[in-house]
Amino acid sequence: MSNPGLDGKDRQGCKIRQTKADGSGAHVLLVDDDIRLSRMLRQYLENEGFRITPDFNGKQAAAAAASGVYDAIILDIMLPSITGIELLRRIRQDSTIPIIMLTAKGDQVDRVIGLELGADDYIPKPYYPPELAARLRAVLRRRNEAPIGASEEVALGLSELIVDQPAHRVTWRGAAVQLTMTEFDLLVALLKSGDRVATRDHLSRDVLGRQWETYDRSIDVHANHLRQKLLHASEGAVEIETVRGVGYRARARP
Repeated sequence: MSNPGLDGKDRQGCKIRQTKADGSGAHVLLVDDDIRLSRMLRQYLENEGFRITPDFNGKQAAAAAASGVYDAIILDIMLPSITGIELLRRIRQDSTIPIIMLTAKGDQVDRVIGLELGADDYIPKPYYPPELAARLRAVLRRRNEAPIGASEEVALGLSELIVDQPAHRVTWRGAAVQLTMTEFDLLVALLKSGDRVATRDHLSRDVLGRQWETYDRSIDVHANHLRQKLLHASEGAVEIETVRGVGYRARARP
């Protein structure tokens, strides 16, 4: 997995398309075998300014994601010919396109697995269309907007870990560390907090664009995935510390 660099291209060289901050004009691939629900959601989202292309089985979704045609994907977990989890795994091999999963209400296992594989967000069925539209706008906004203060603050660092915000690039001793978009944003938020503990609520608002709720494990899953990647890349020199009951802090090990 890779992040877009200064050339604005994905791992396969596909151009990353710029849309308005409110998501207007964004082309979204909707992968869901529920034809009736998909048609209603398509009508709602198109009234909100999105362009929606439905896919009722997901067979061509991985190739479509890598094509550069779409700005985001809404992906149902339950599909007739391939699971949404397997499809997510295939997409993340070649693309960092924003992905929102549609999961069964109360199905924590699929949500956690999806987040571990690089999904940017999830929403349980049955969902409230305005909430889904808001989640979609949030992931598109994070993808398209330059980091806050990027013109003044070119890089953040910890030990020999360097985070180049404008280039959306992370390196350890010059070697690239491959992070998803959400992991990158989480790392930036933690480094900006310095020695202070970043609370789950702060991280959820700053990284995911929504208020943290007690049952929501999204930040915890992303933090754990980021921890494993940094420990591996730095050979244990940099870690994401869990402060029980509060939140997280990035620190260099002595």
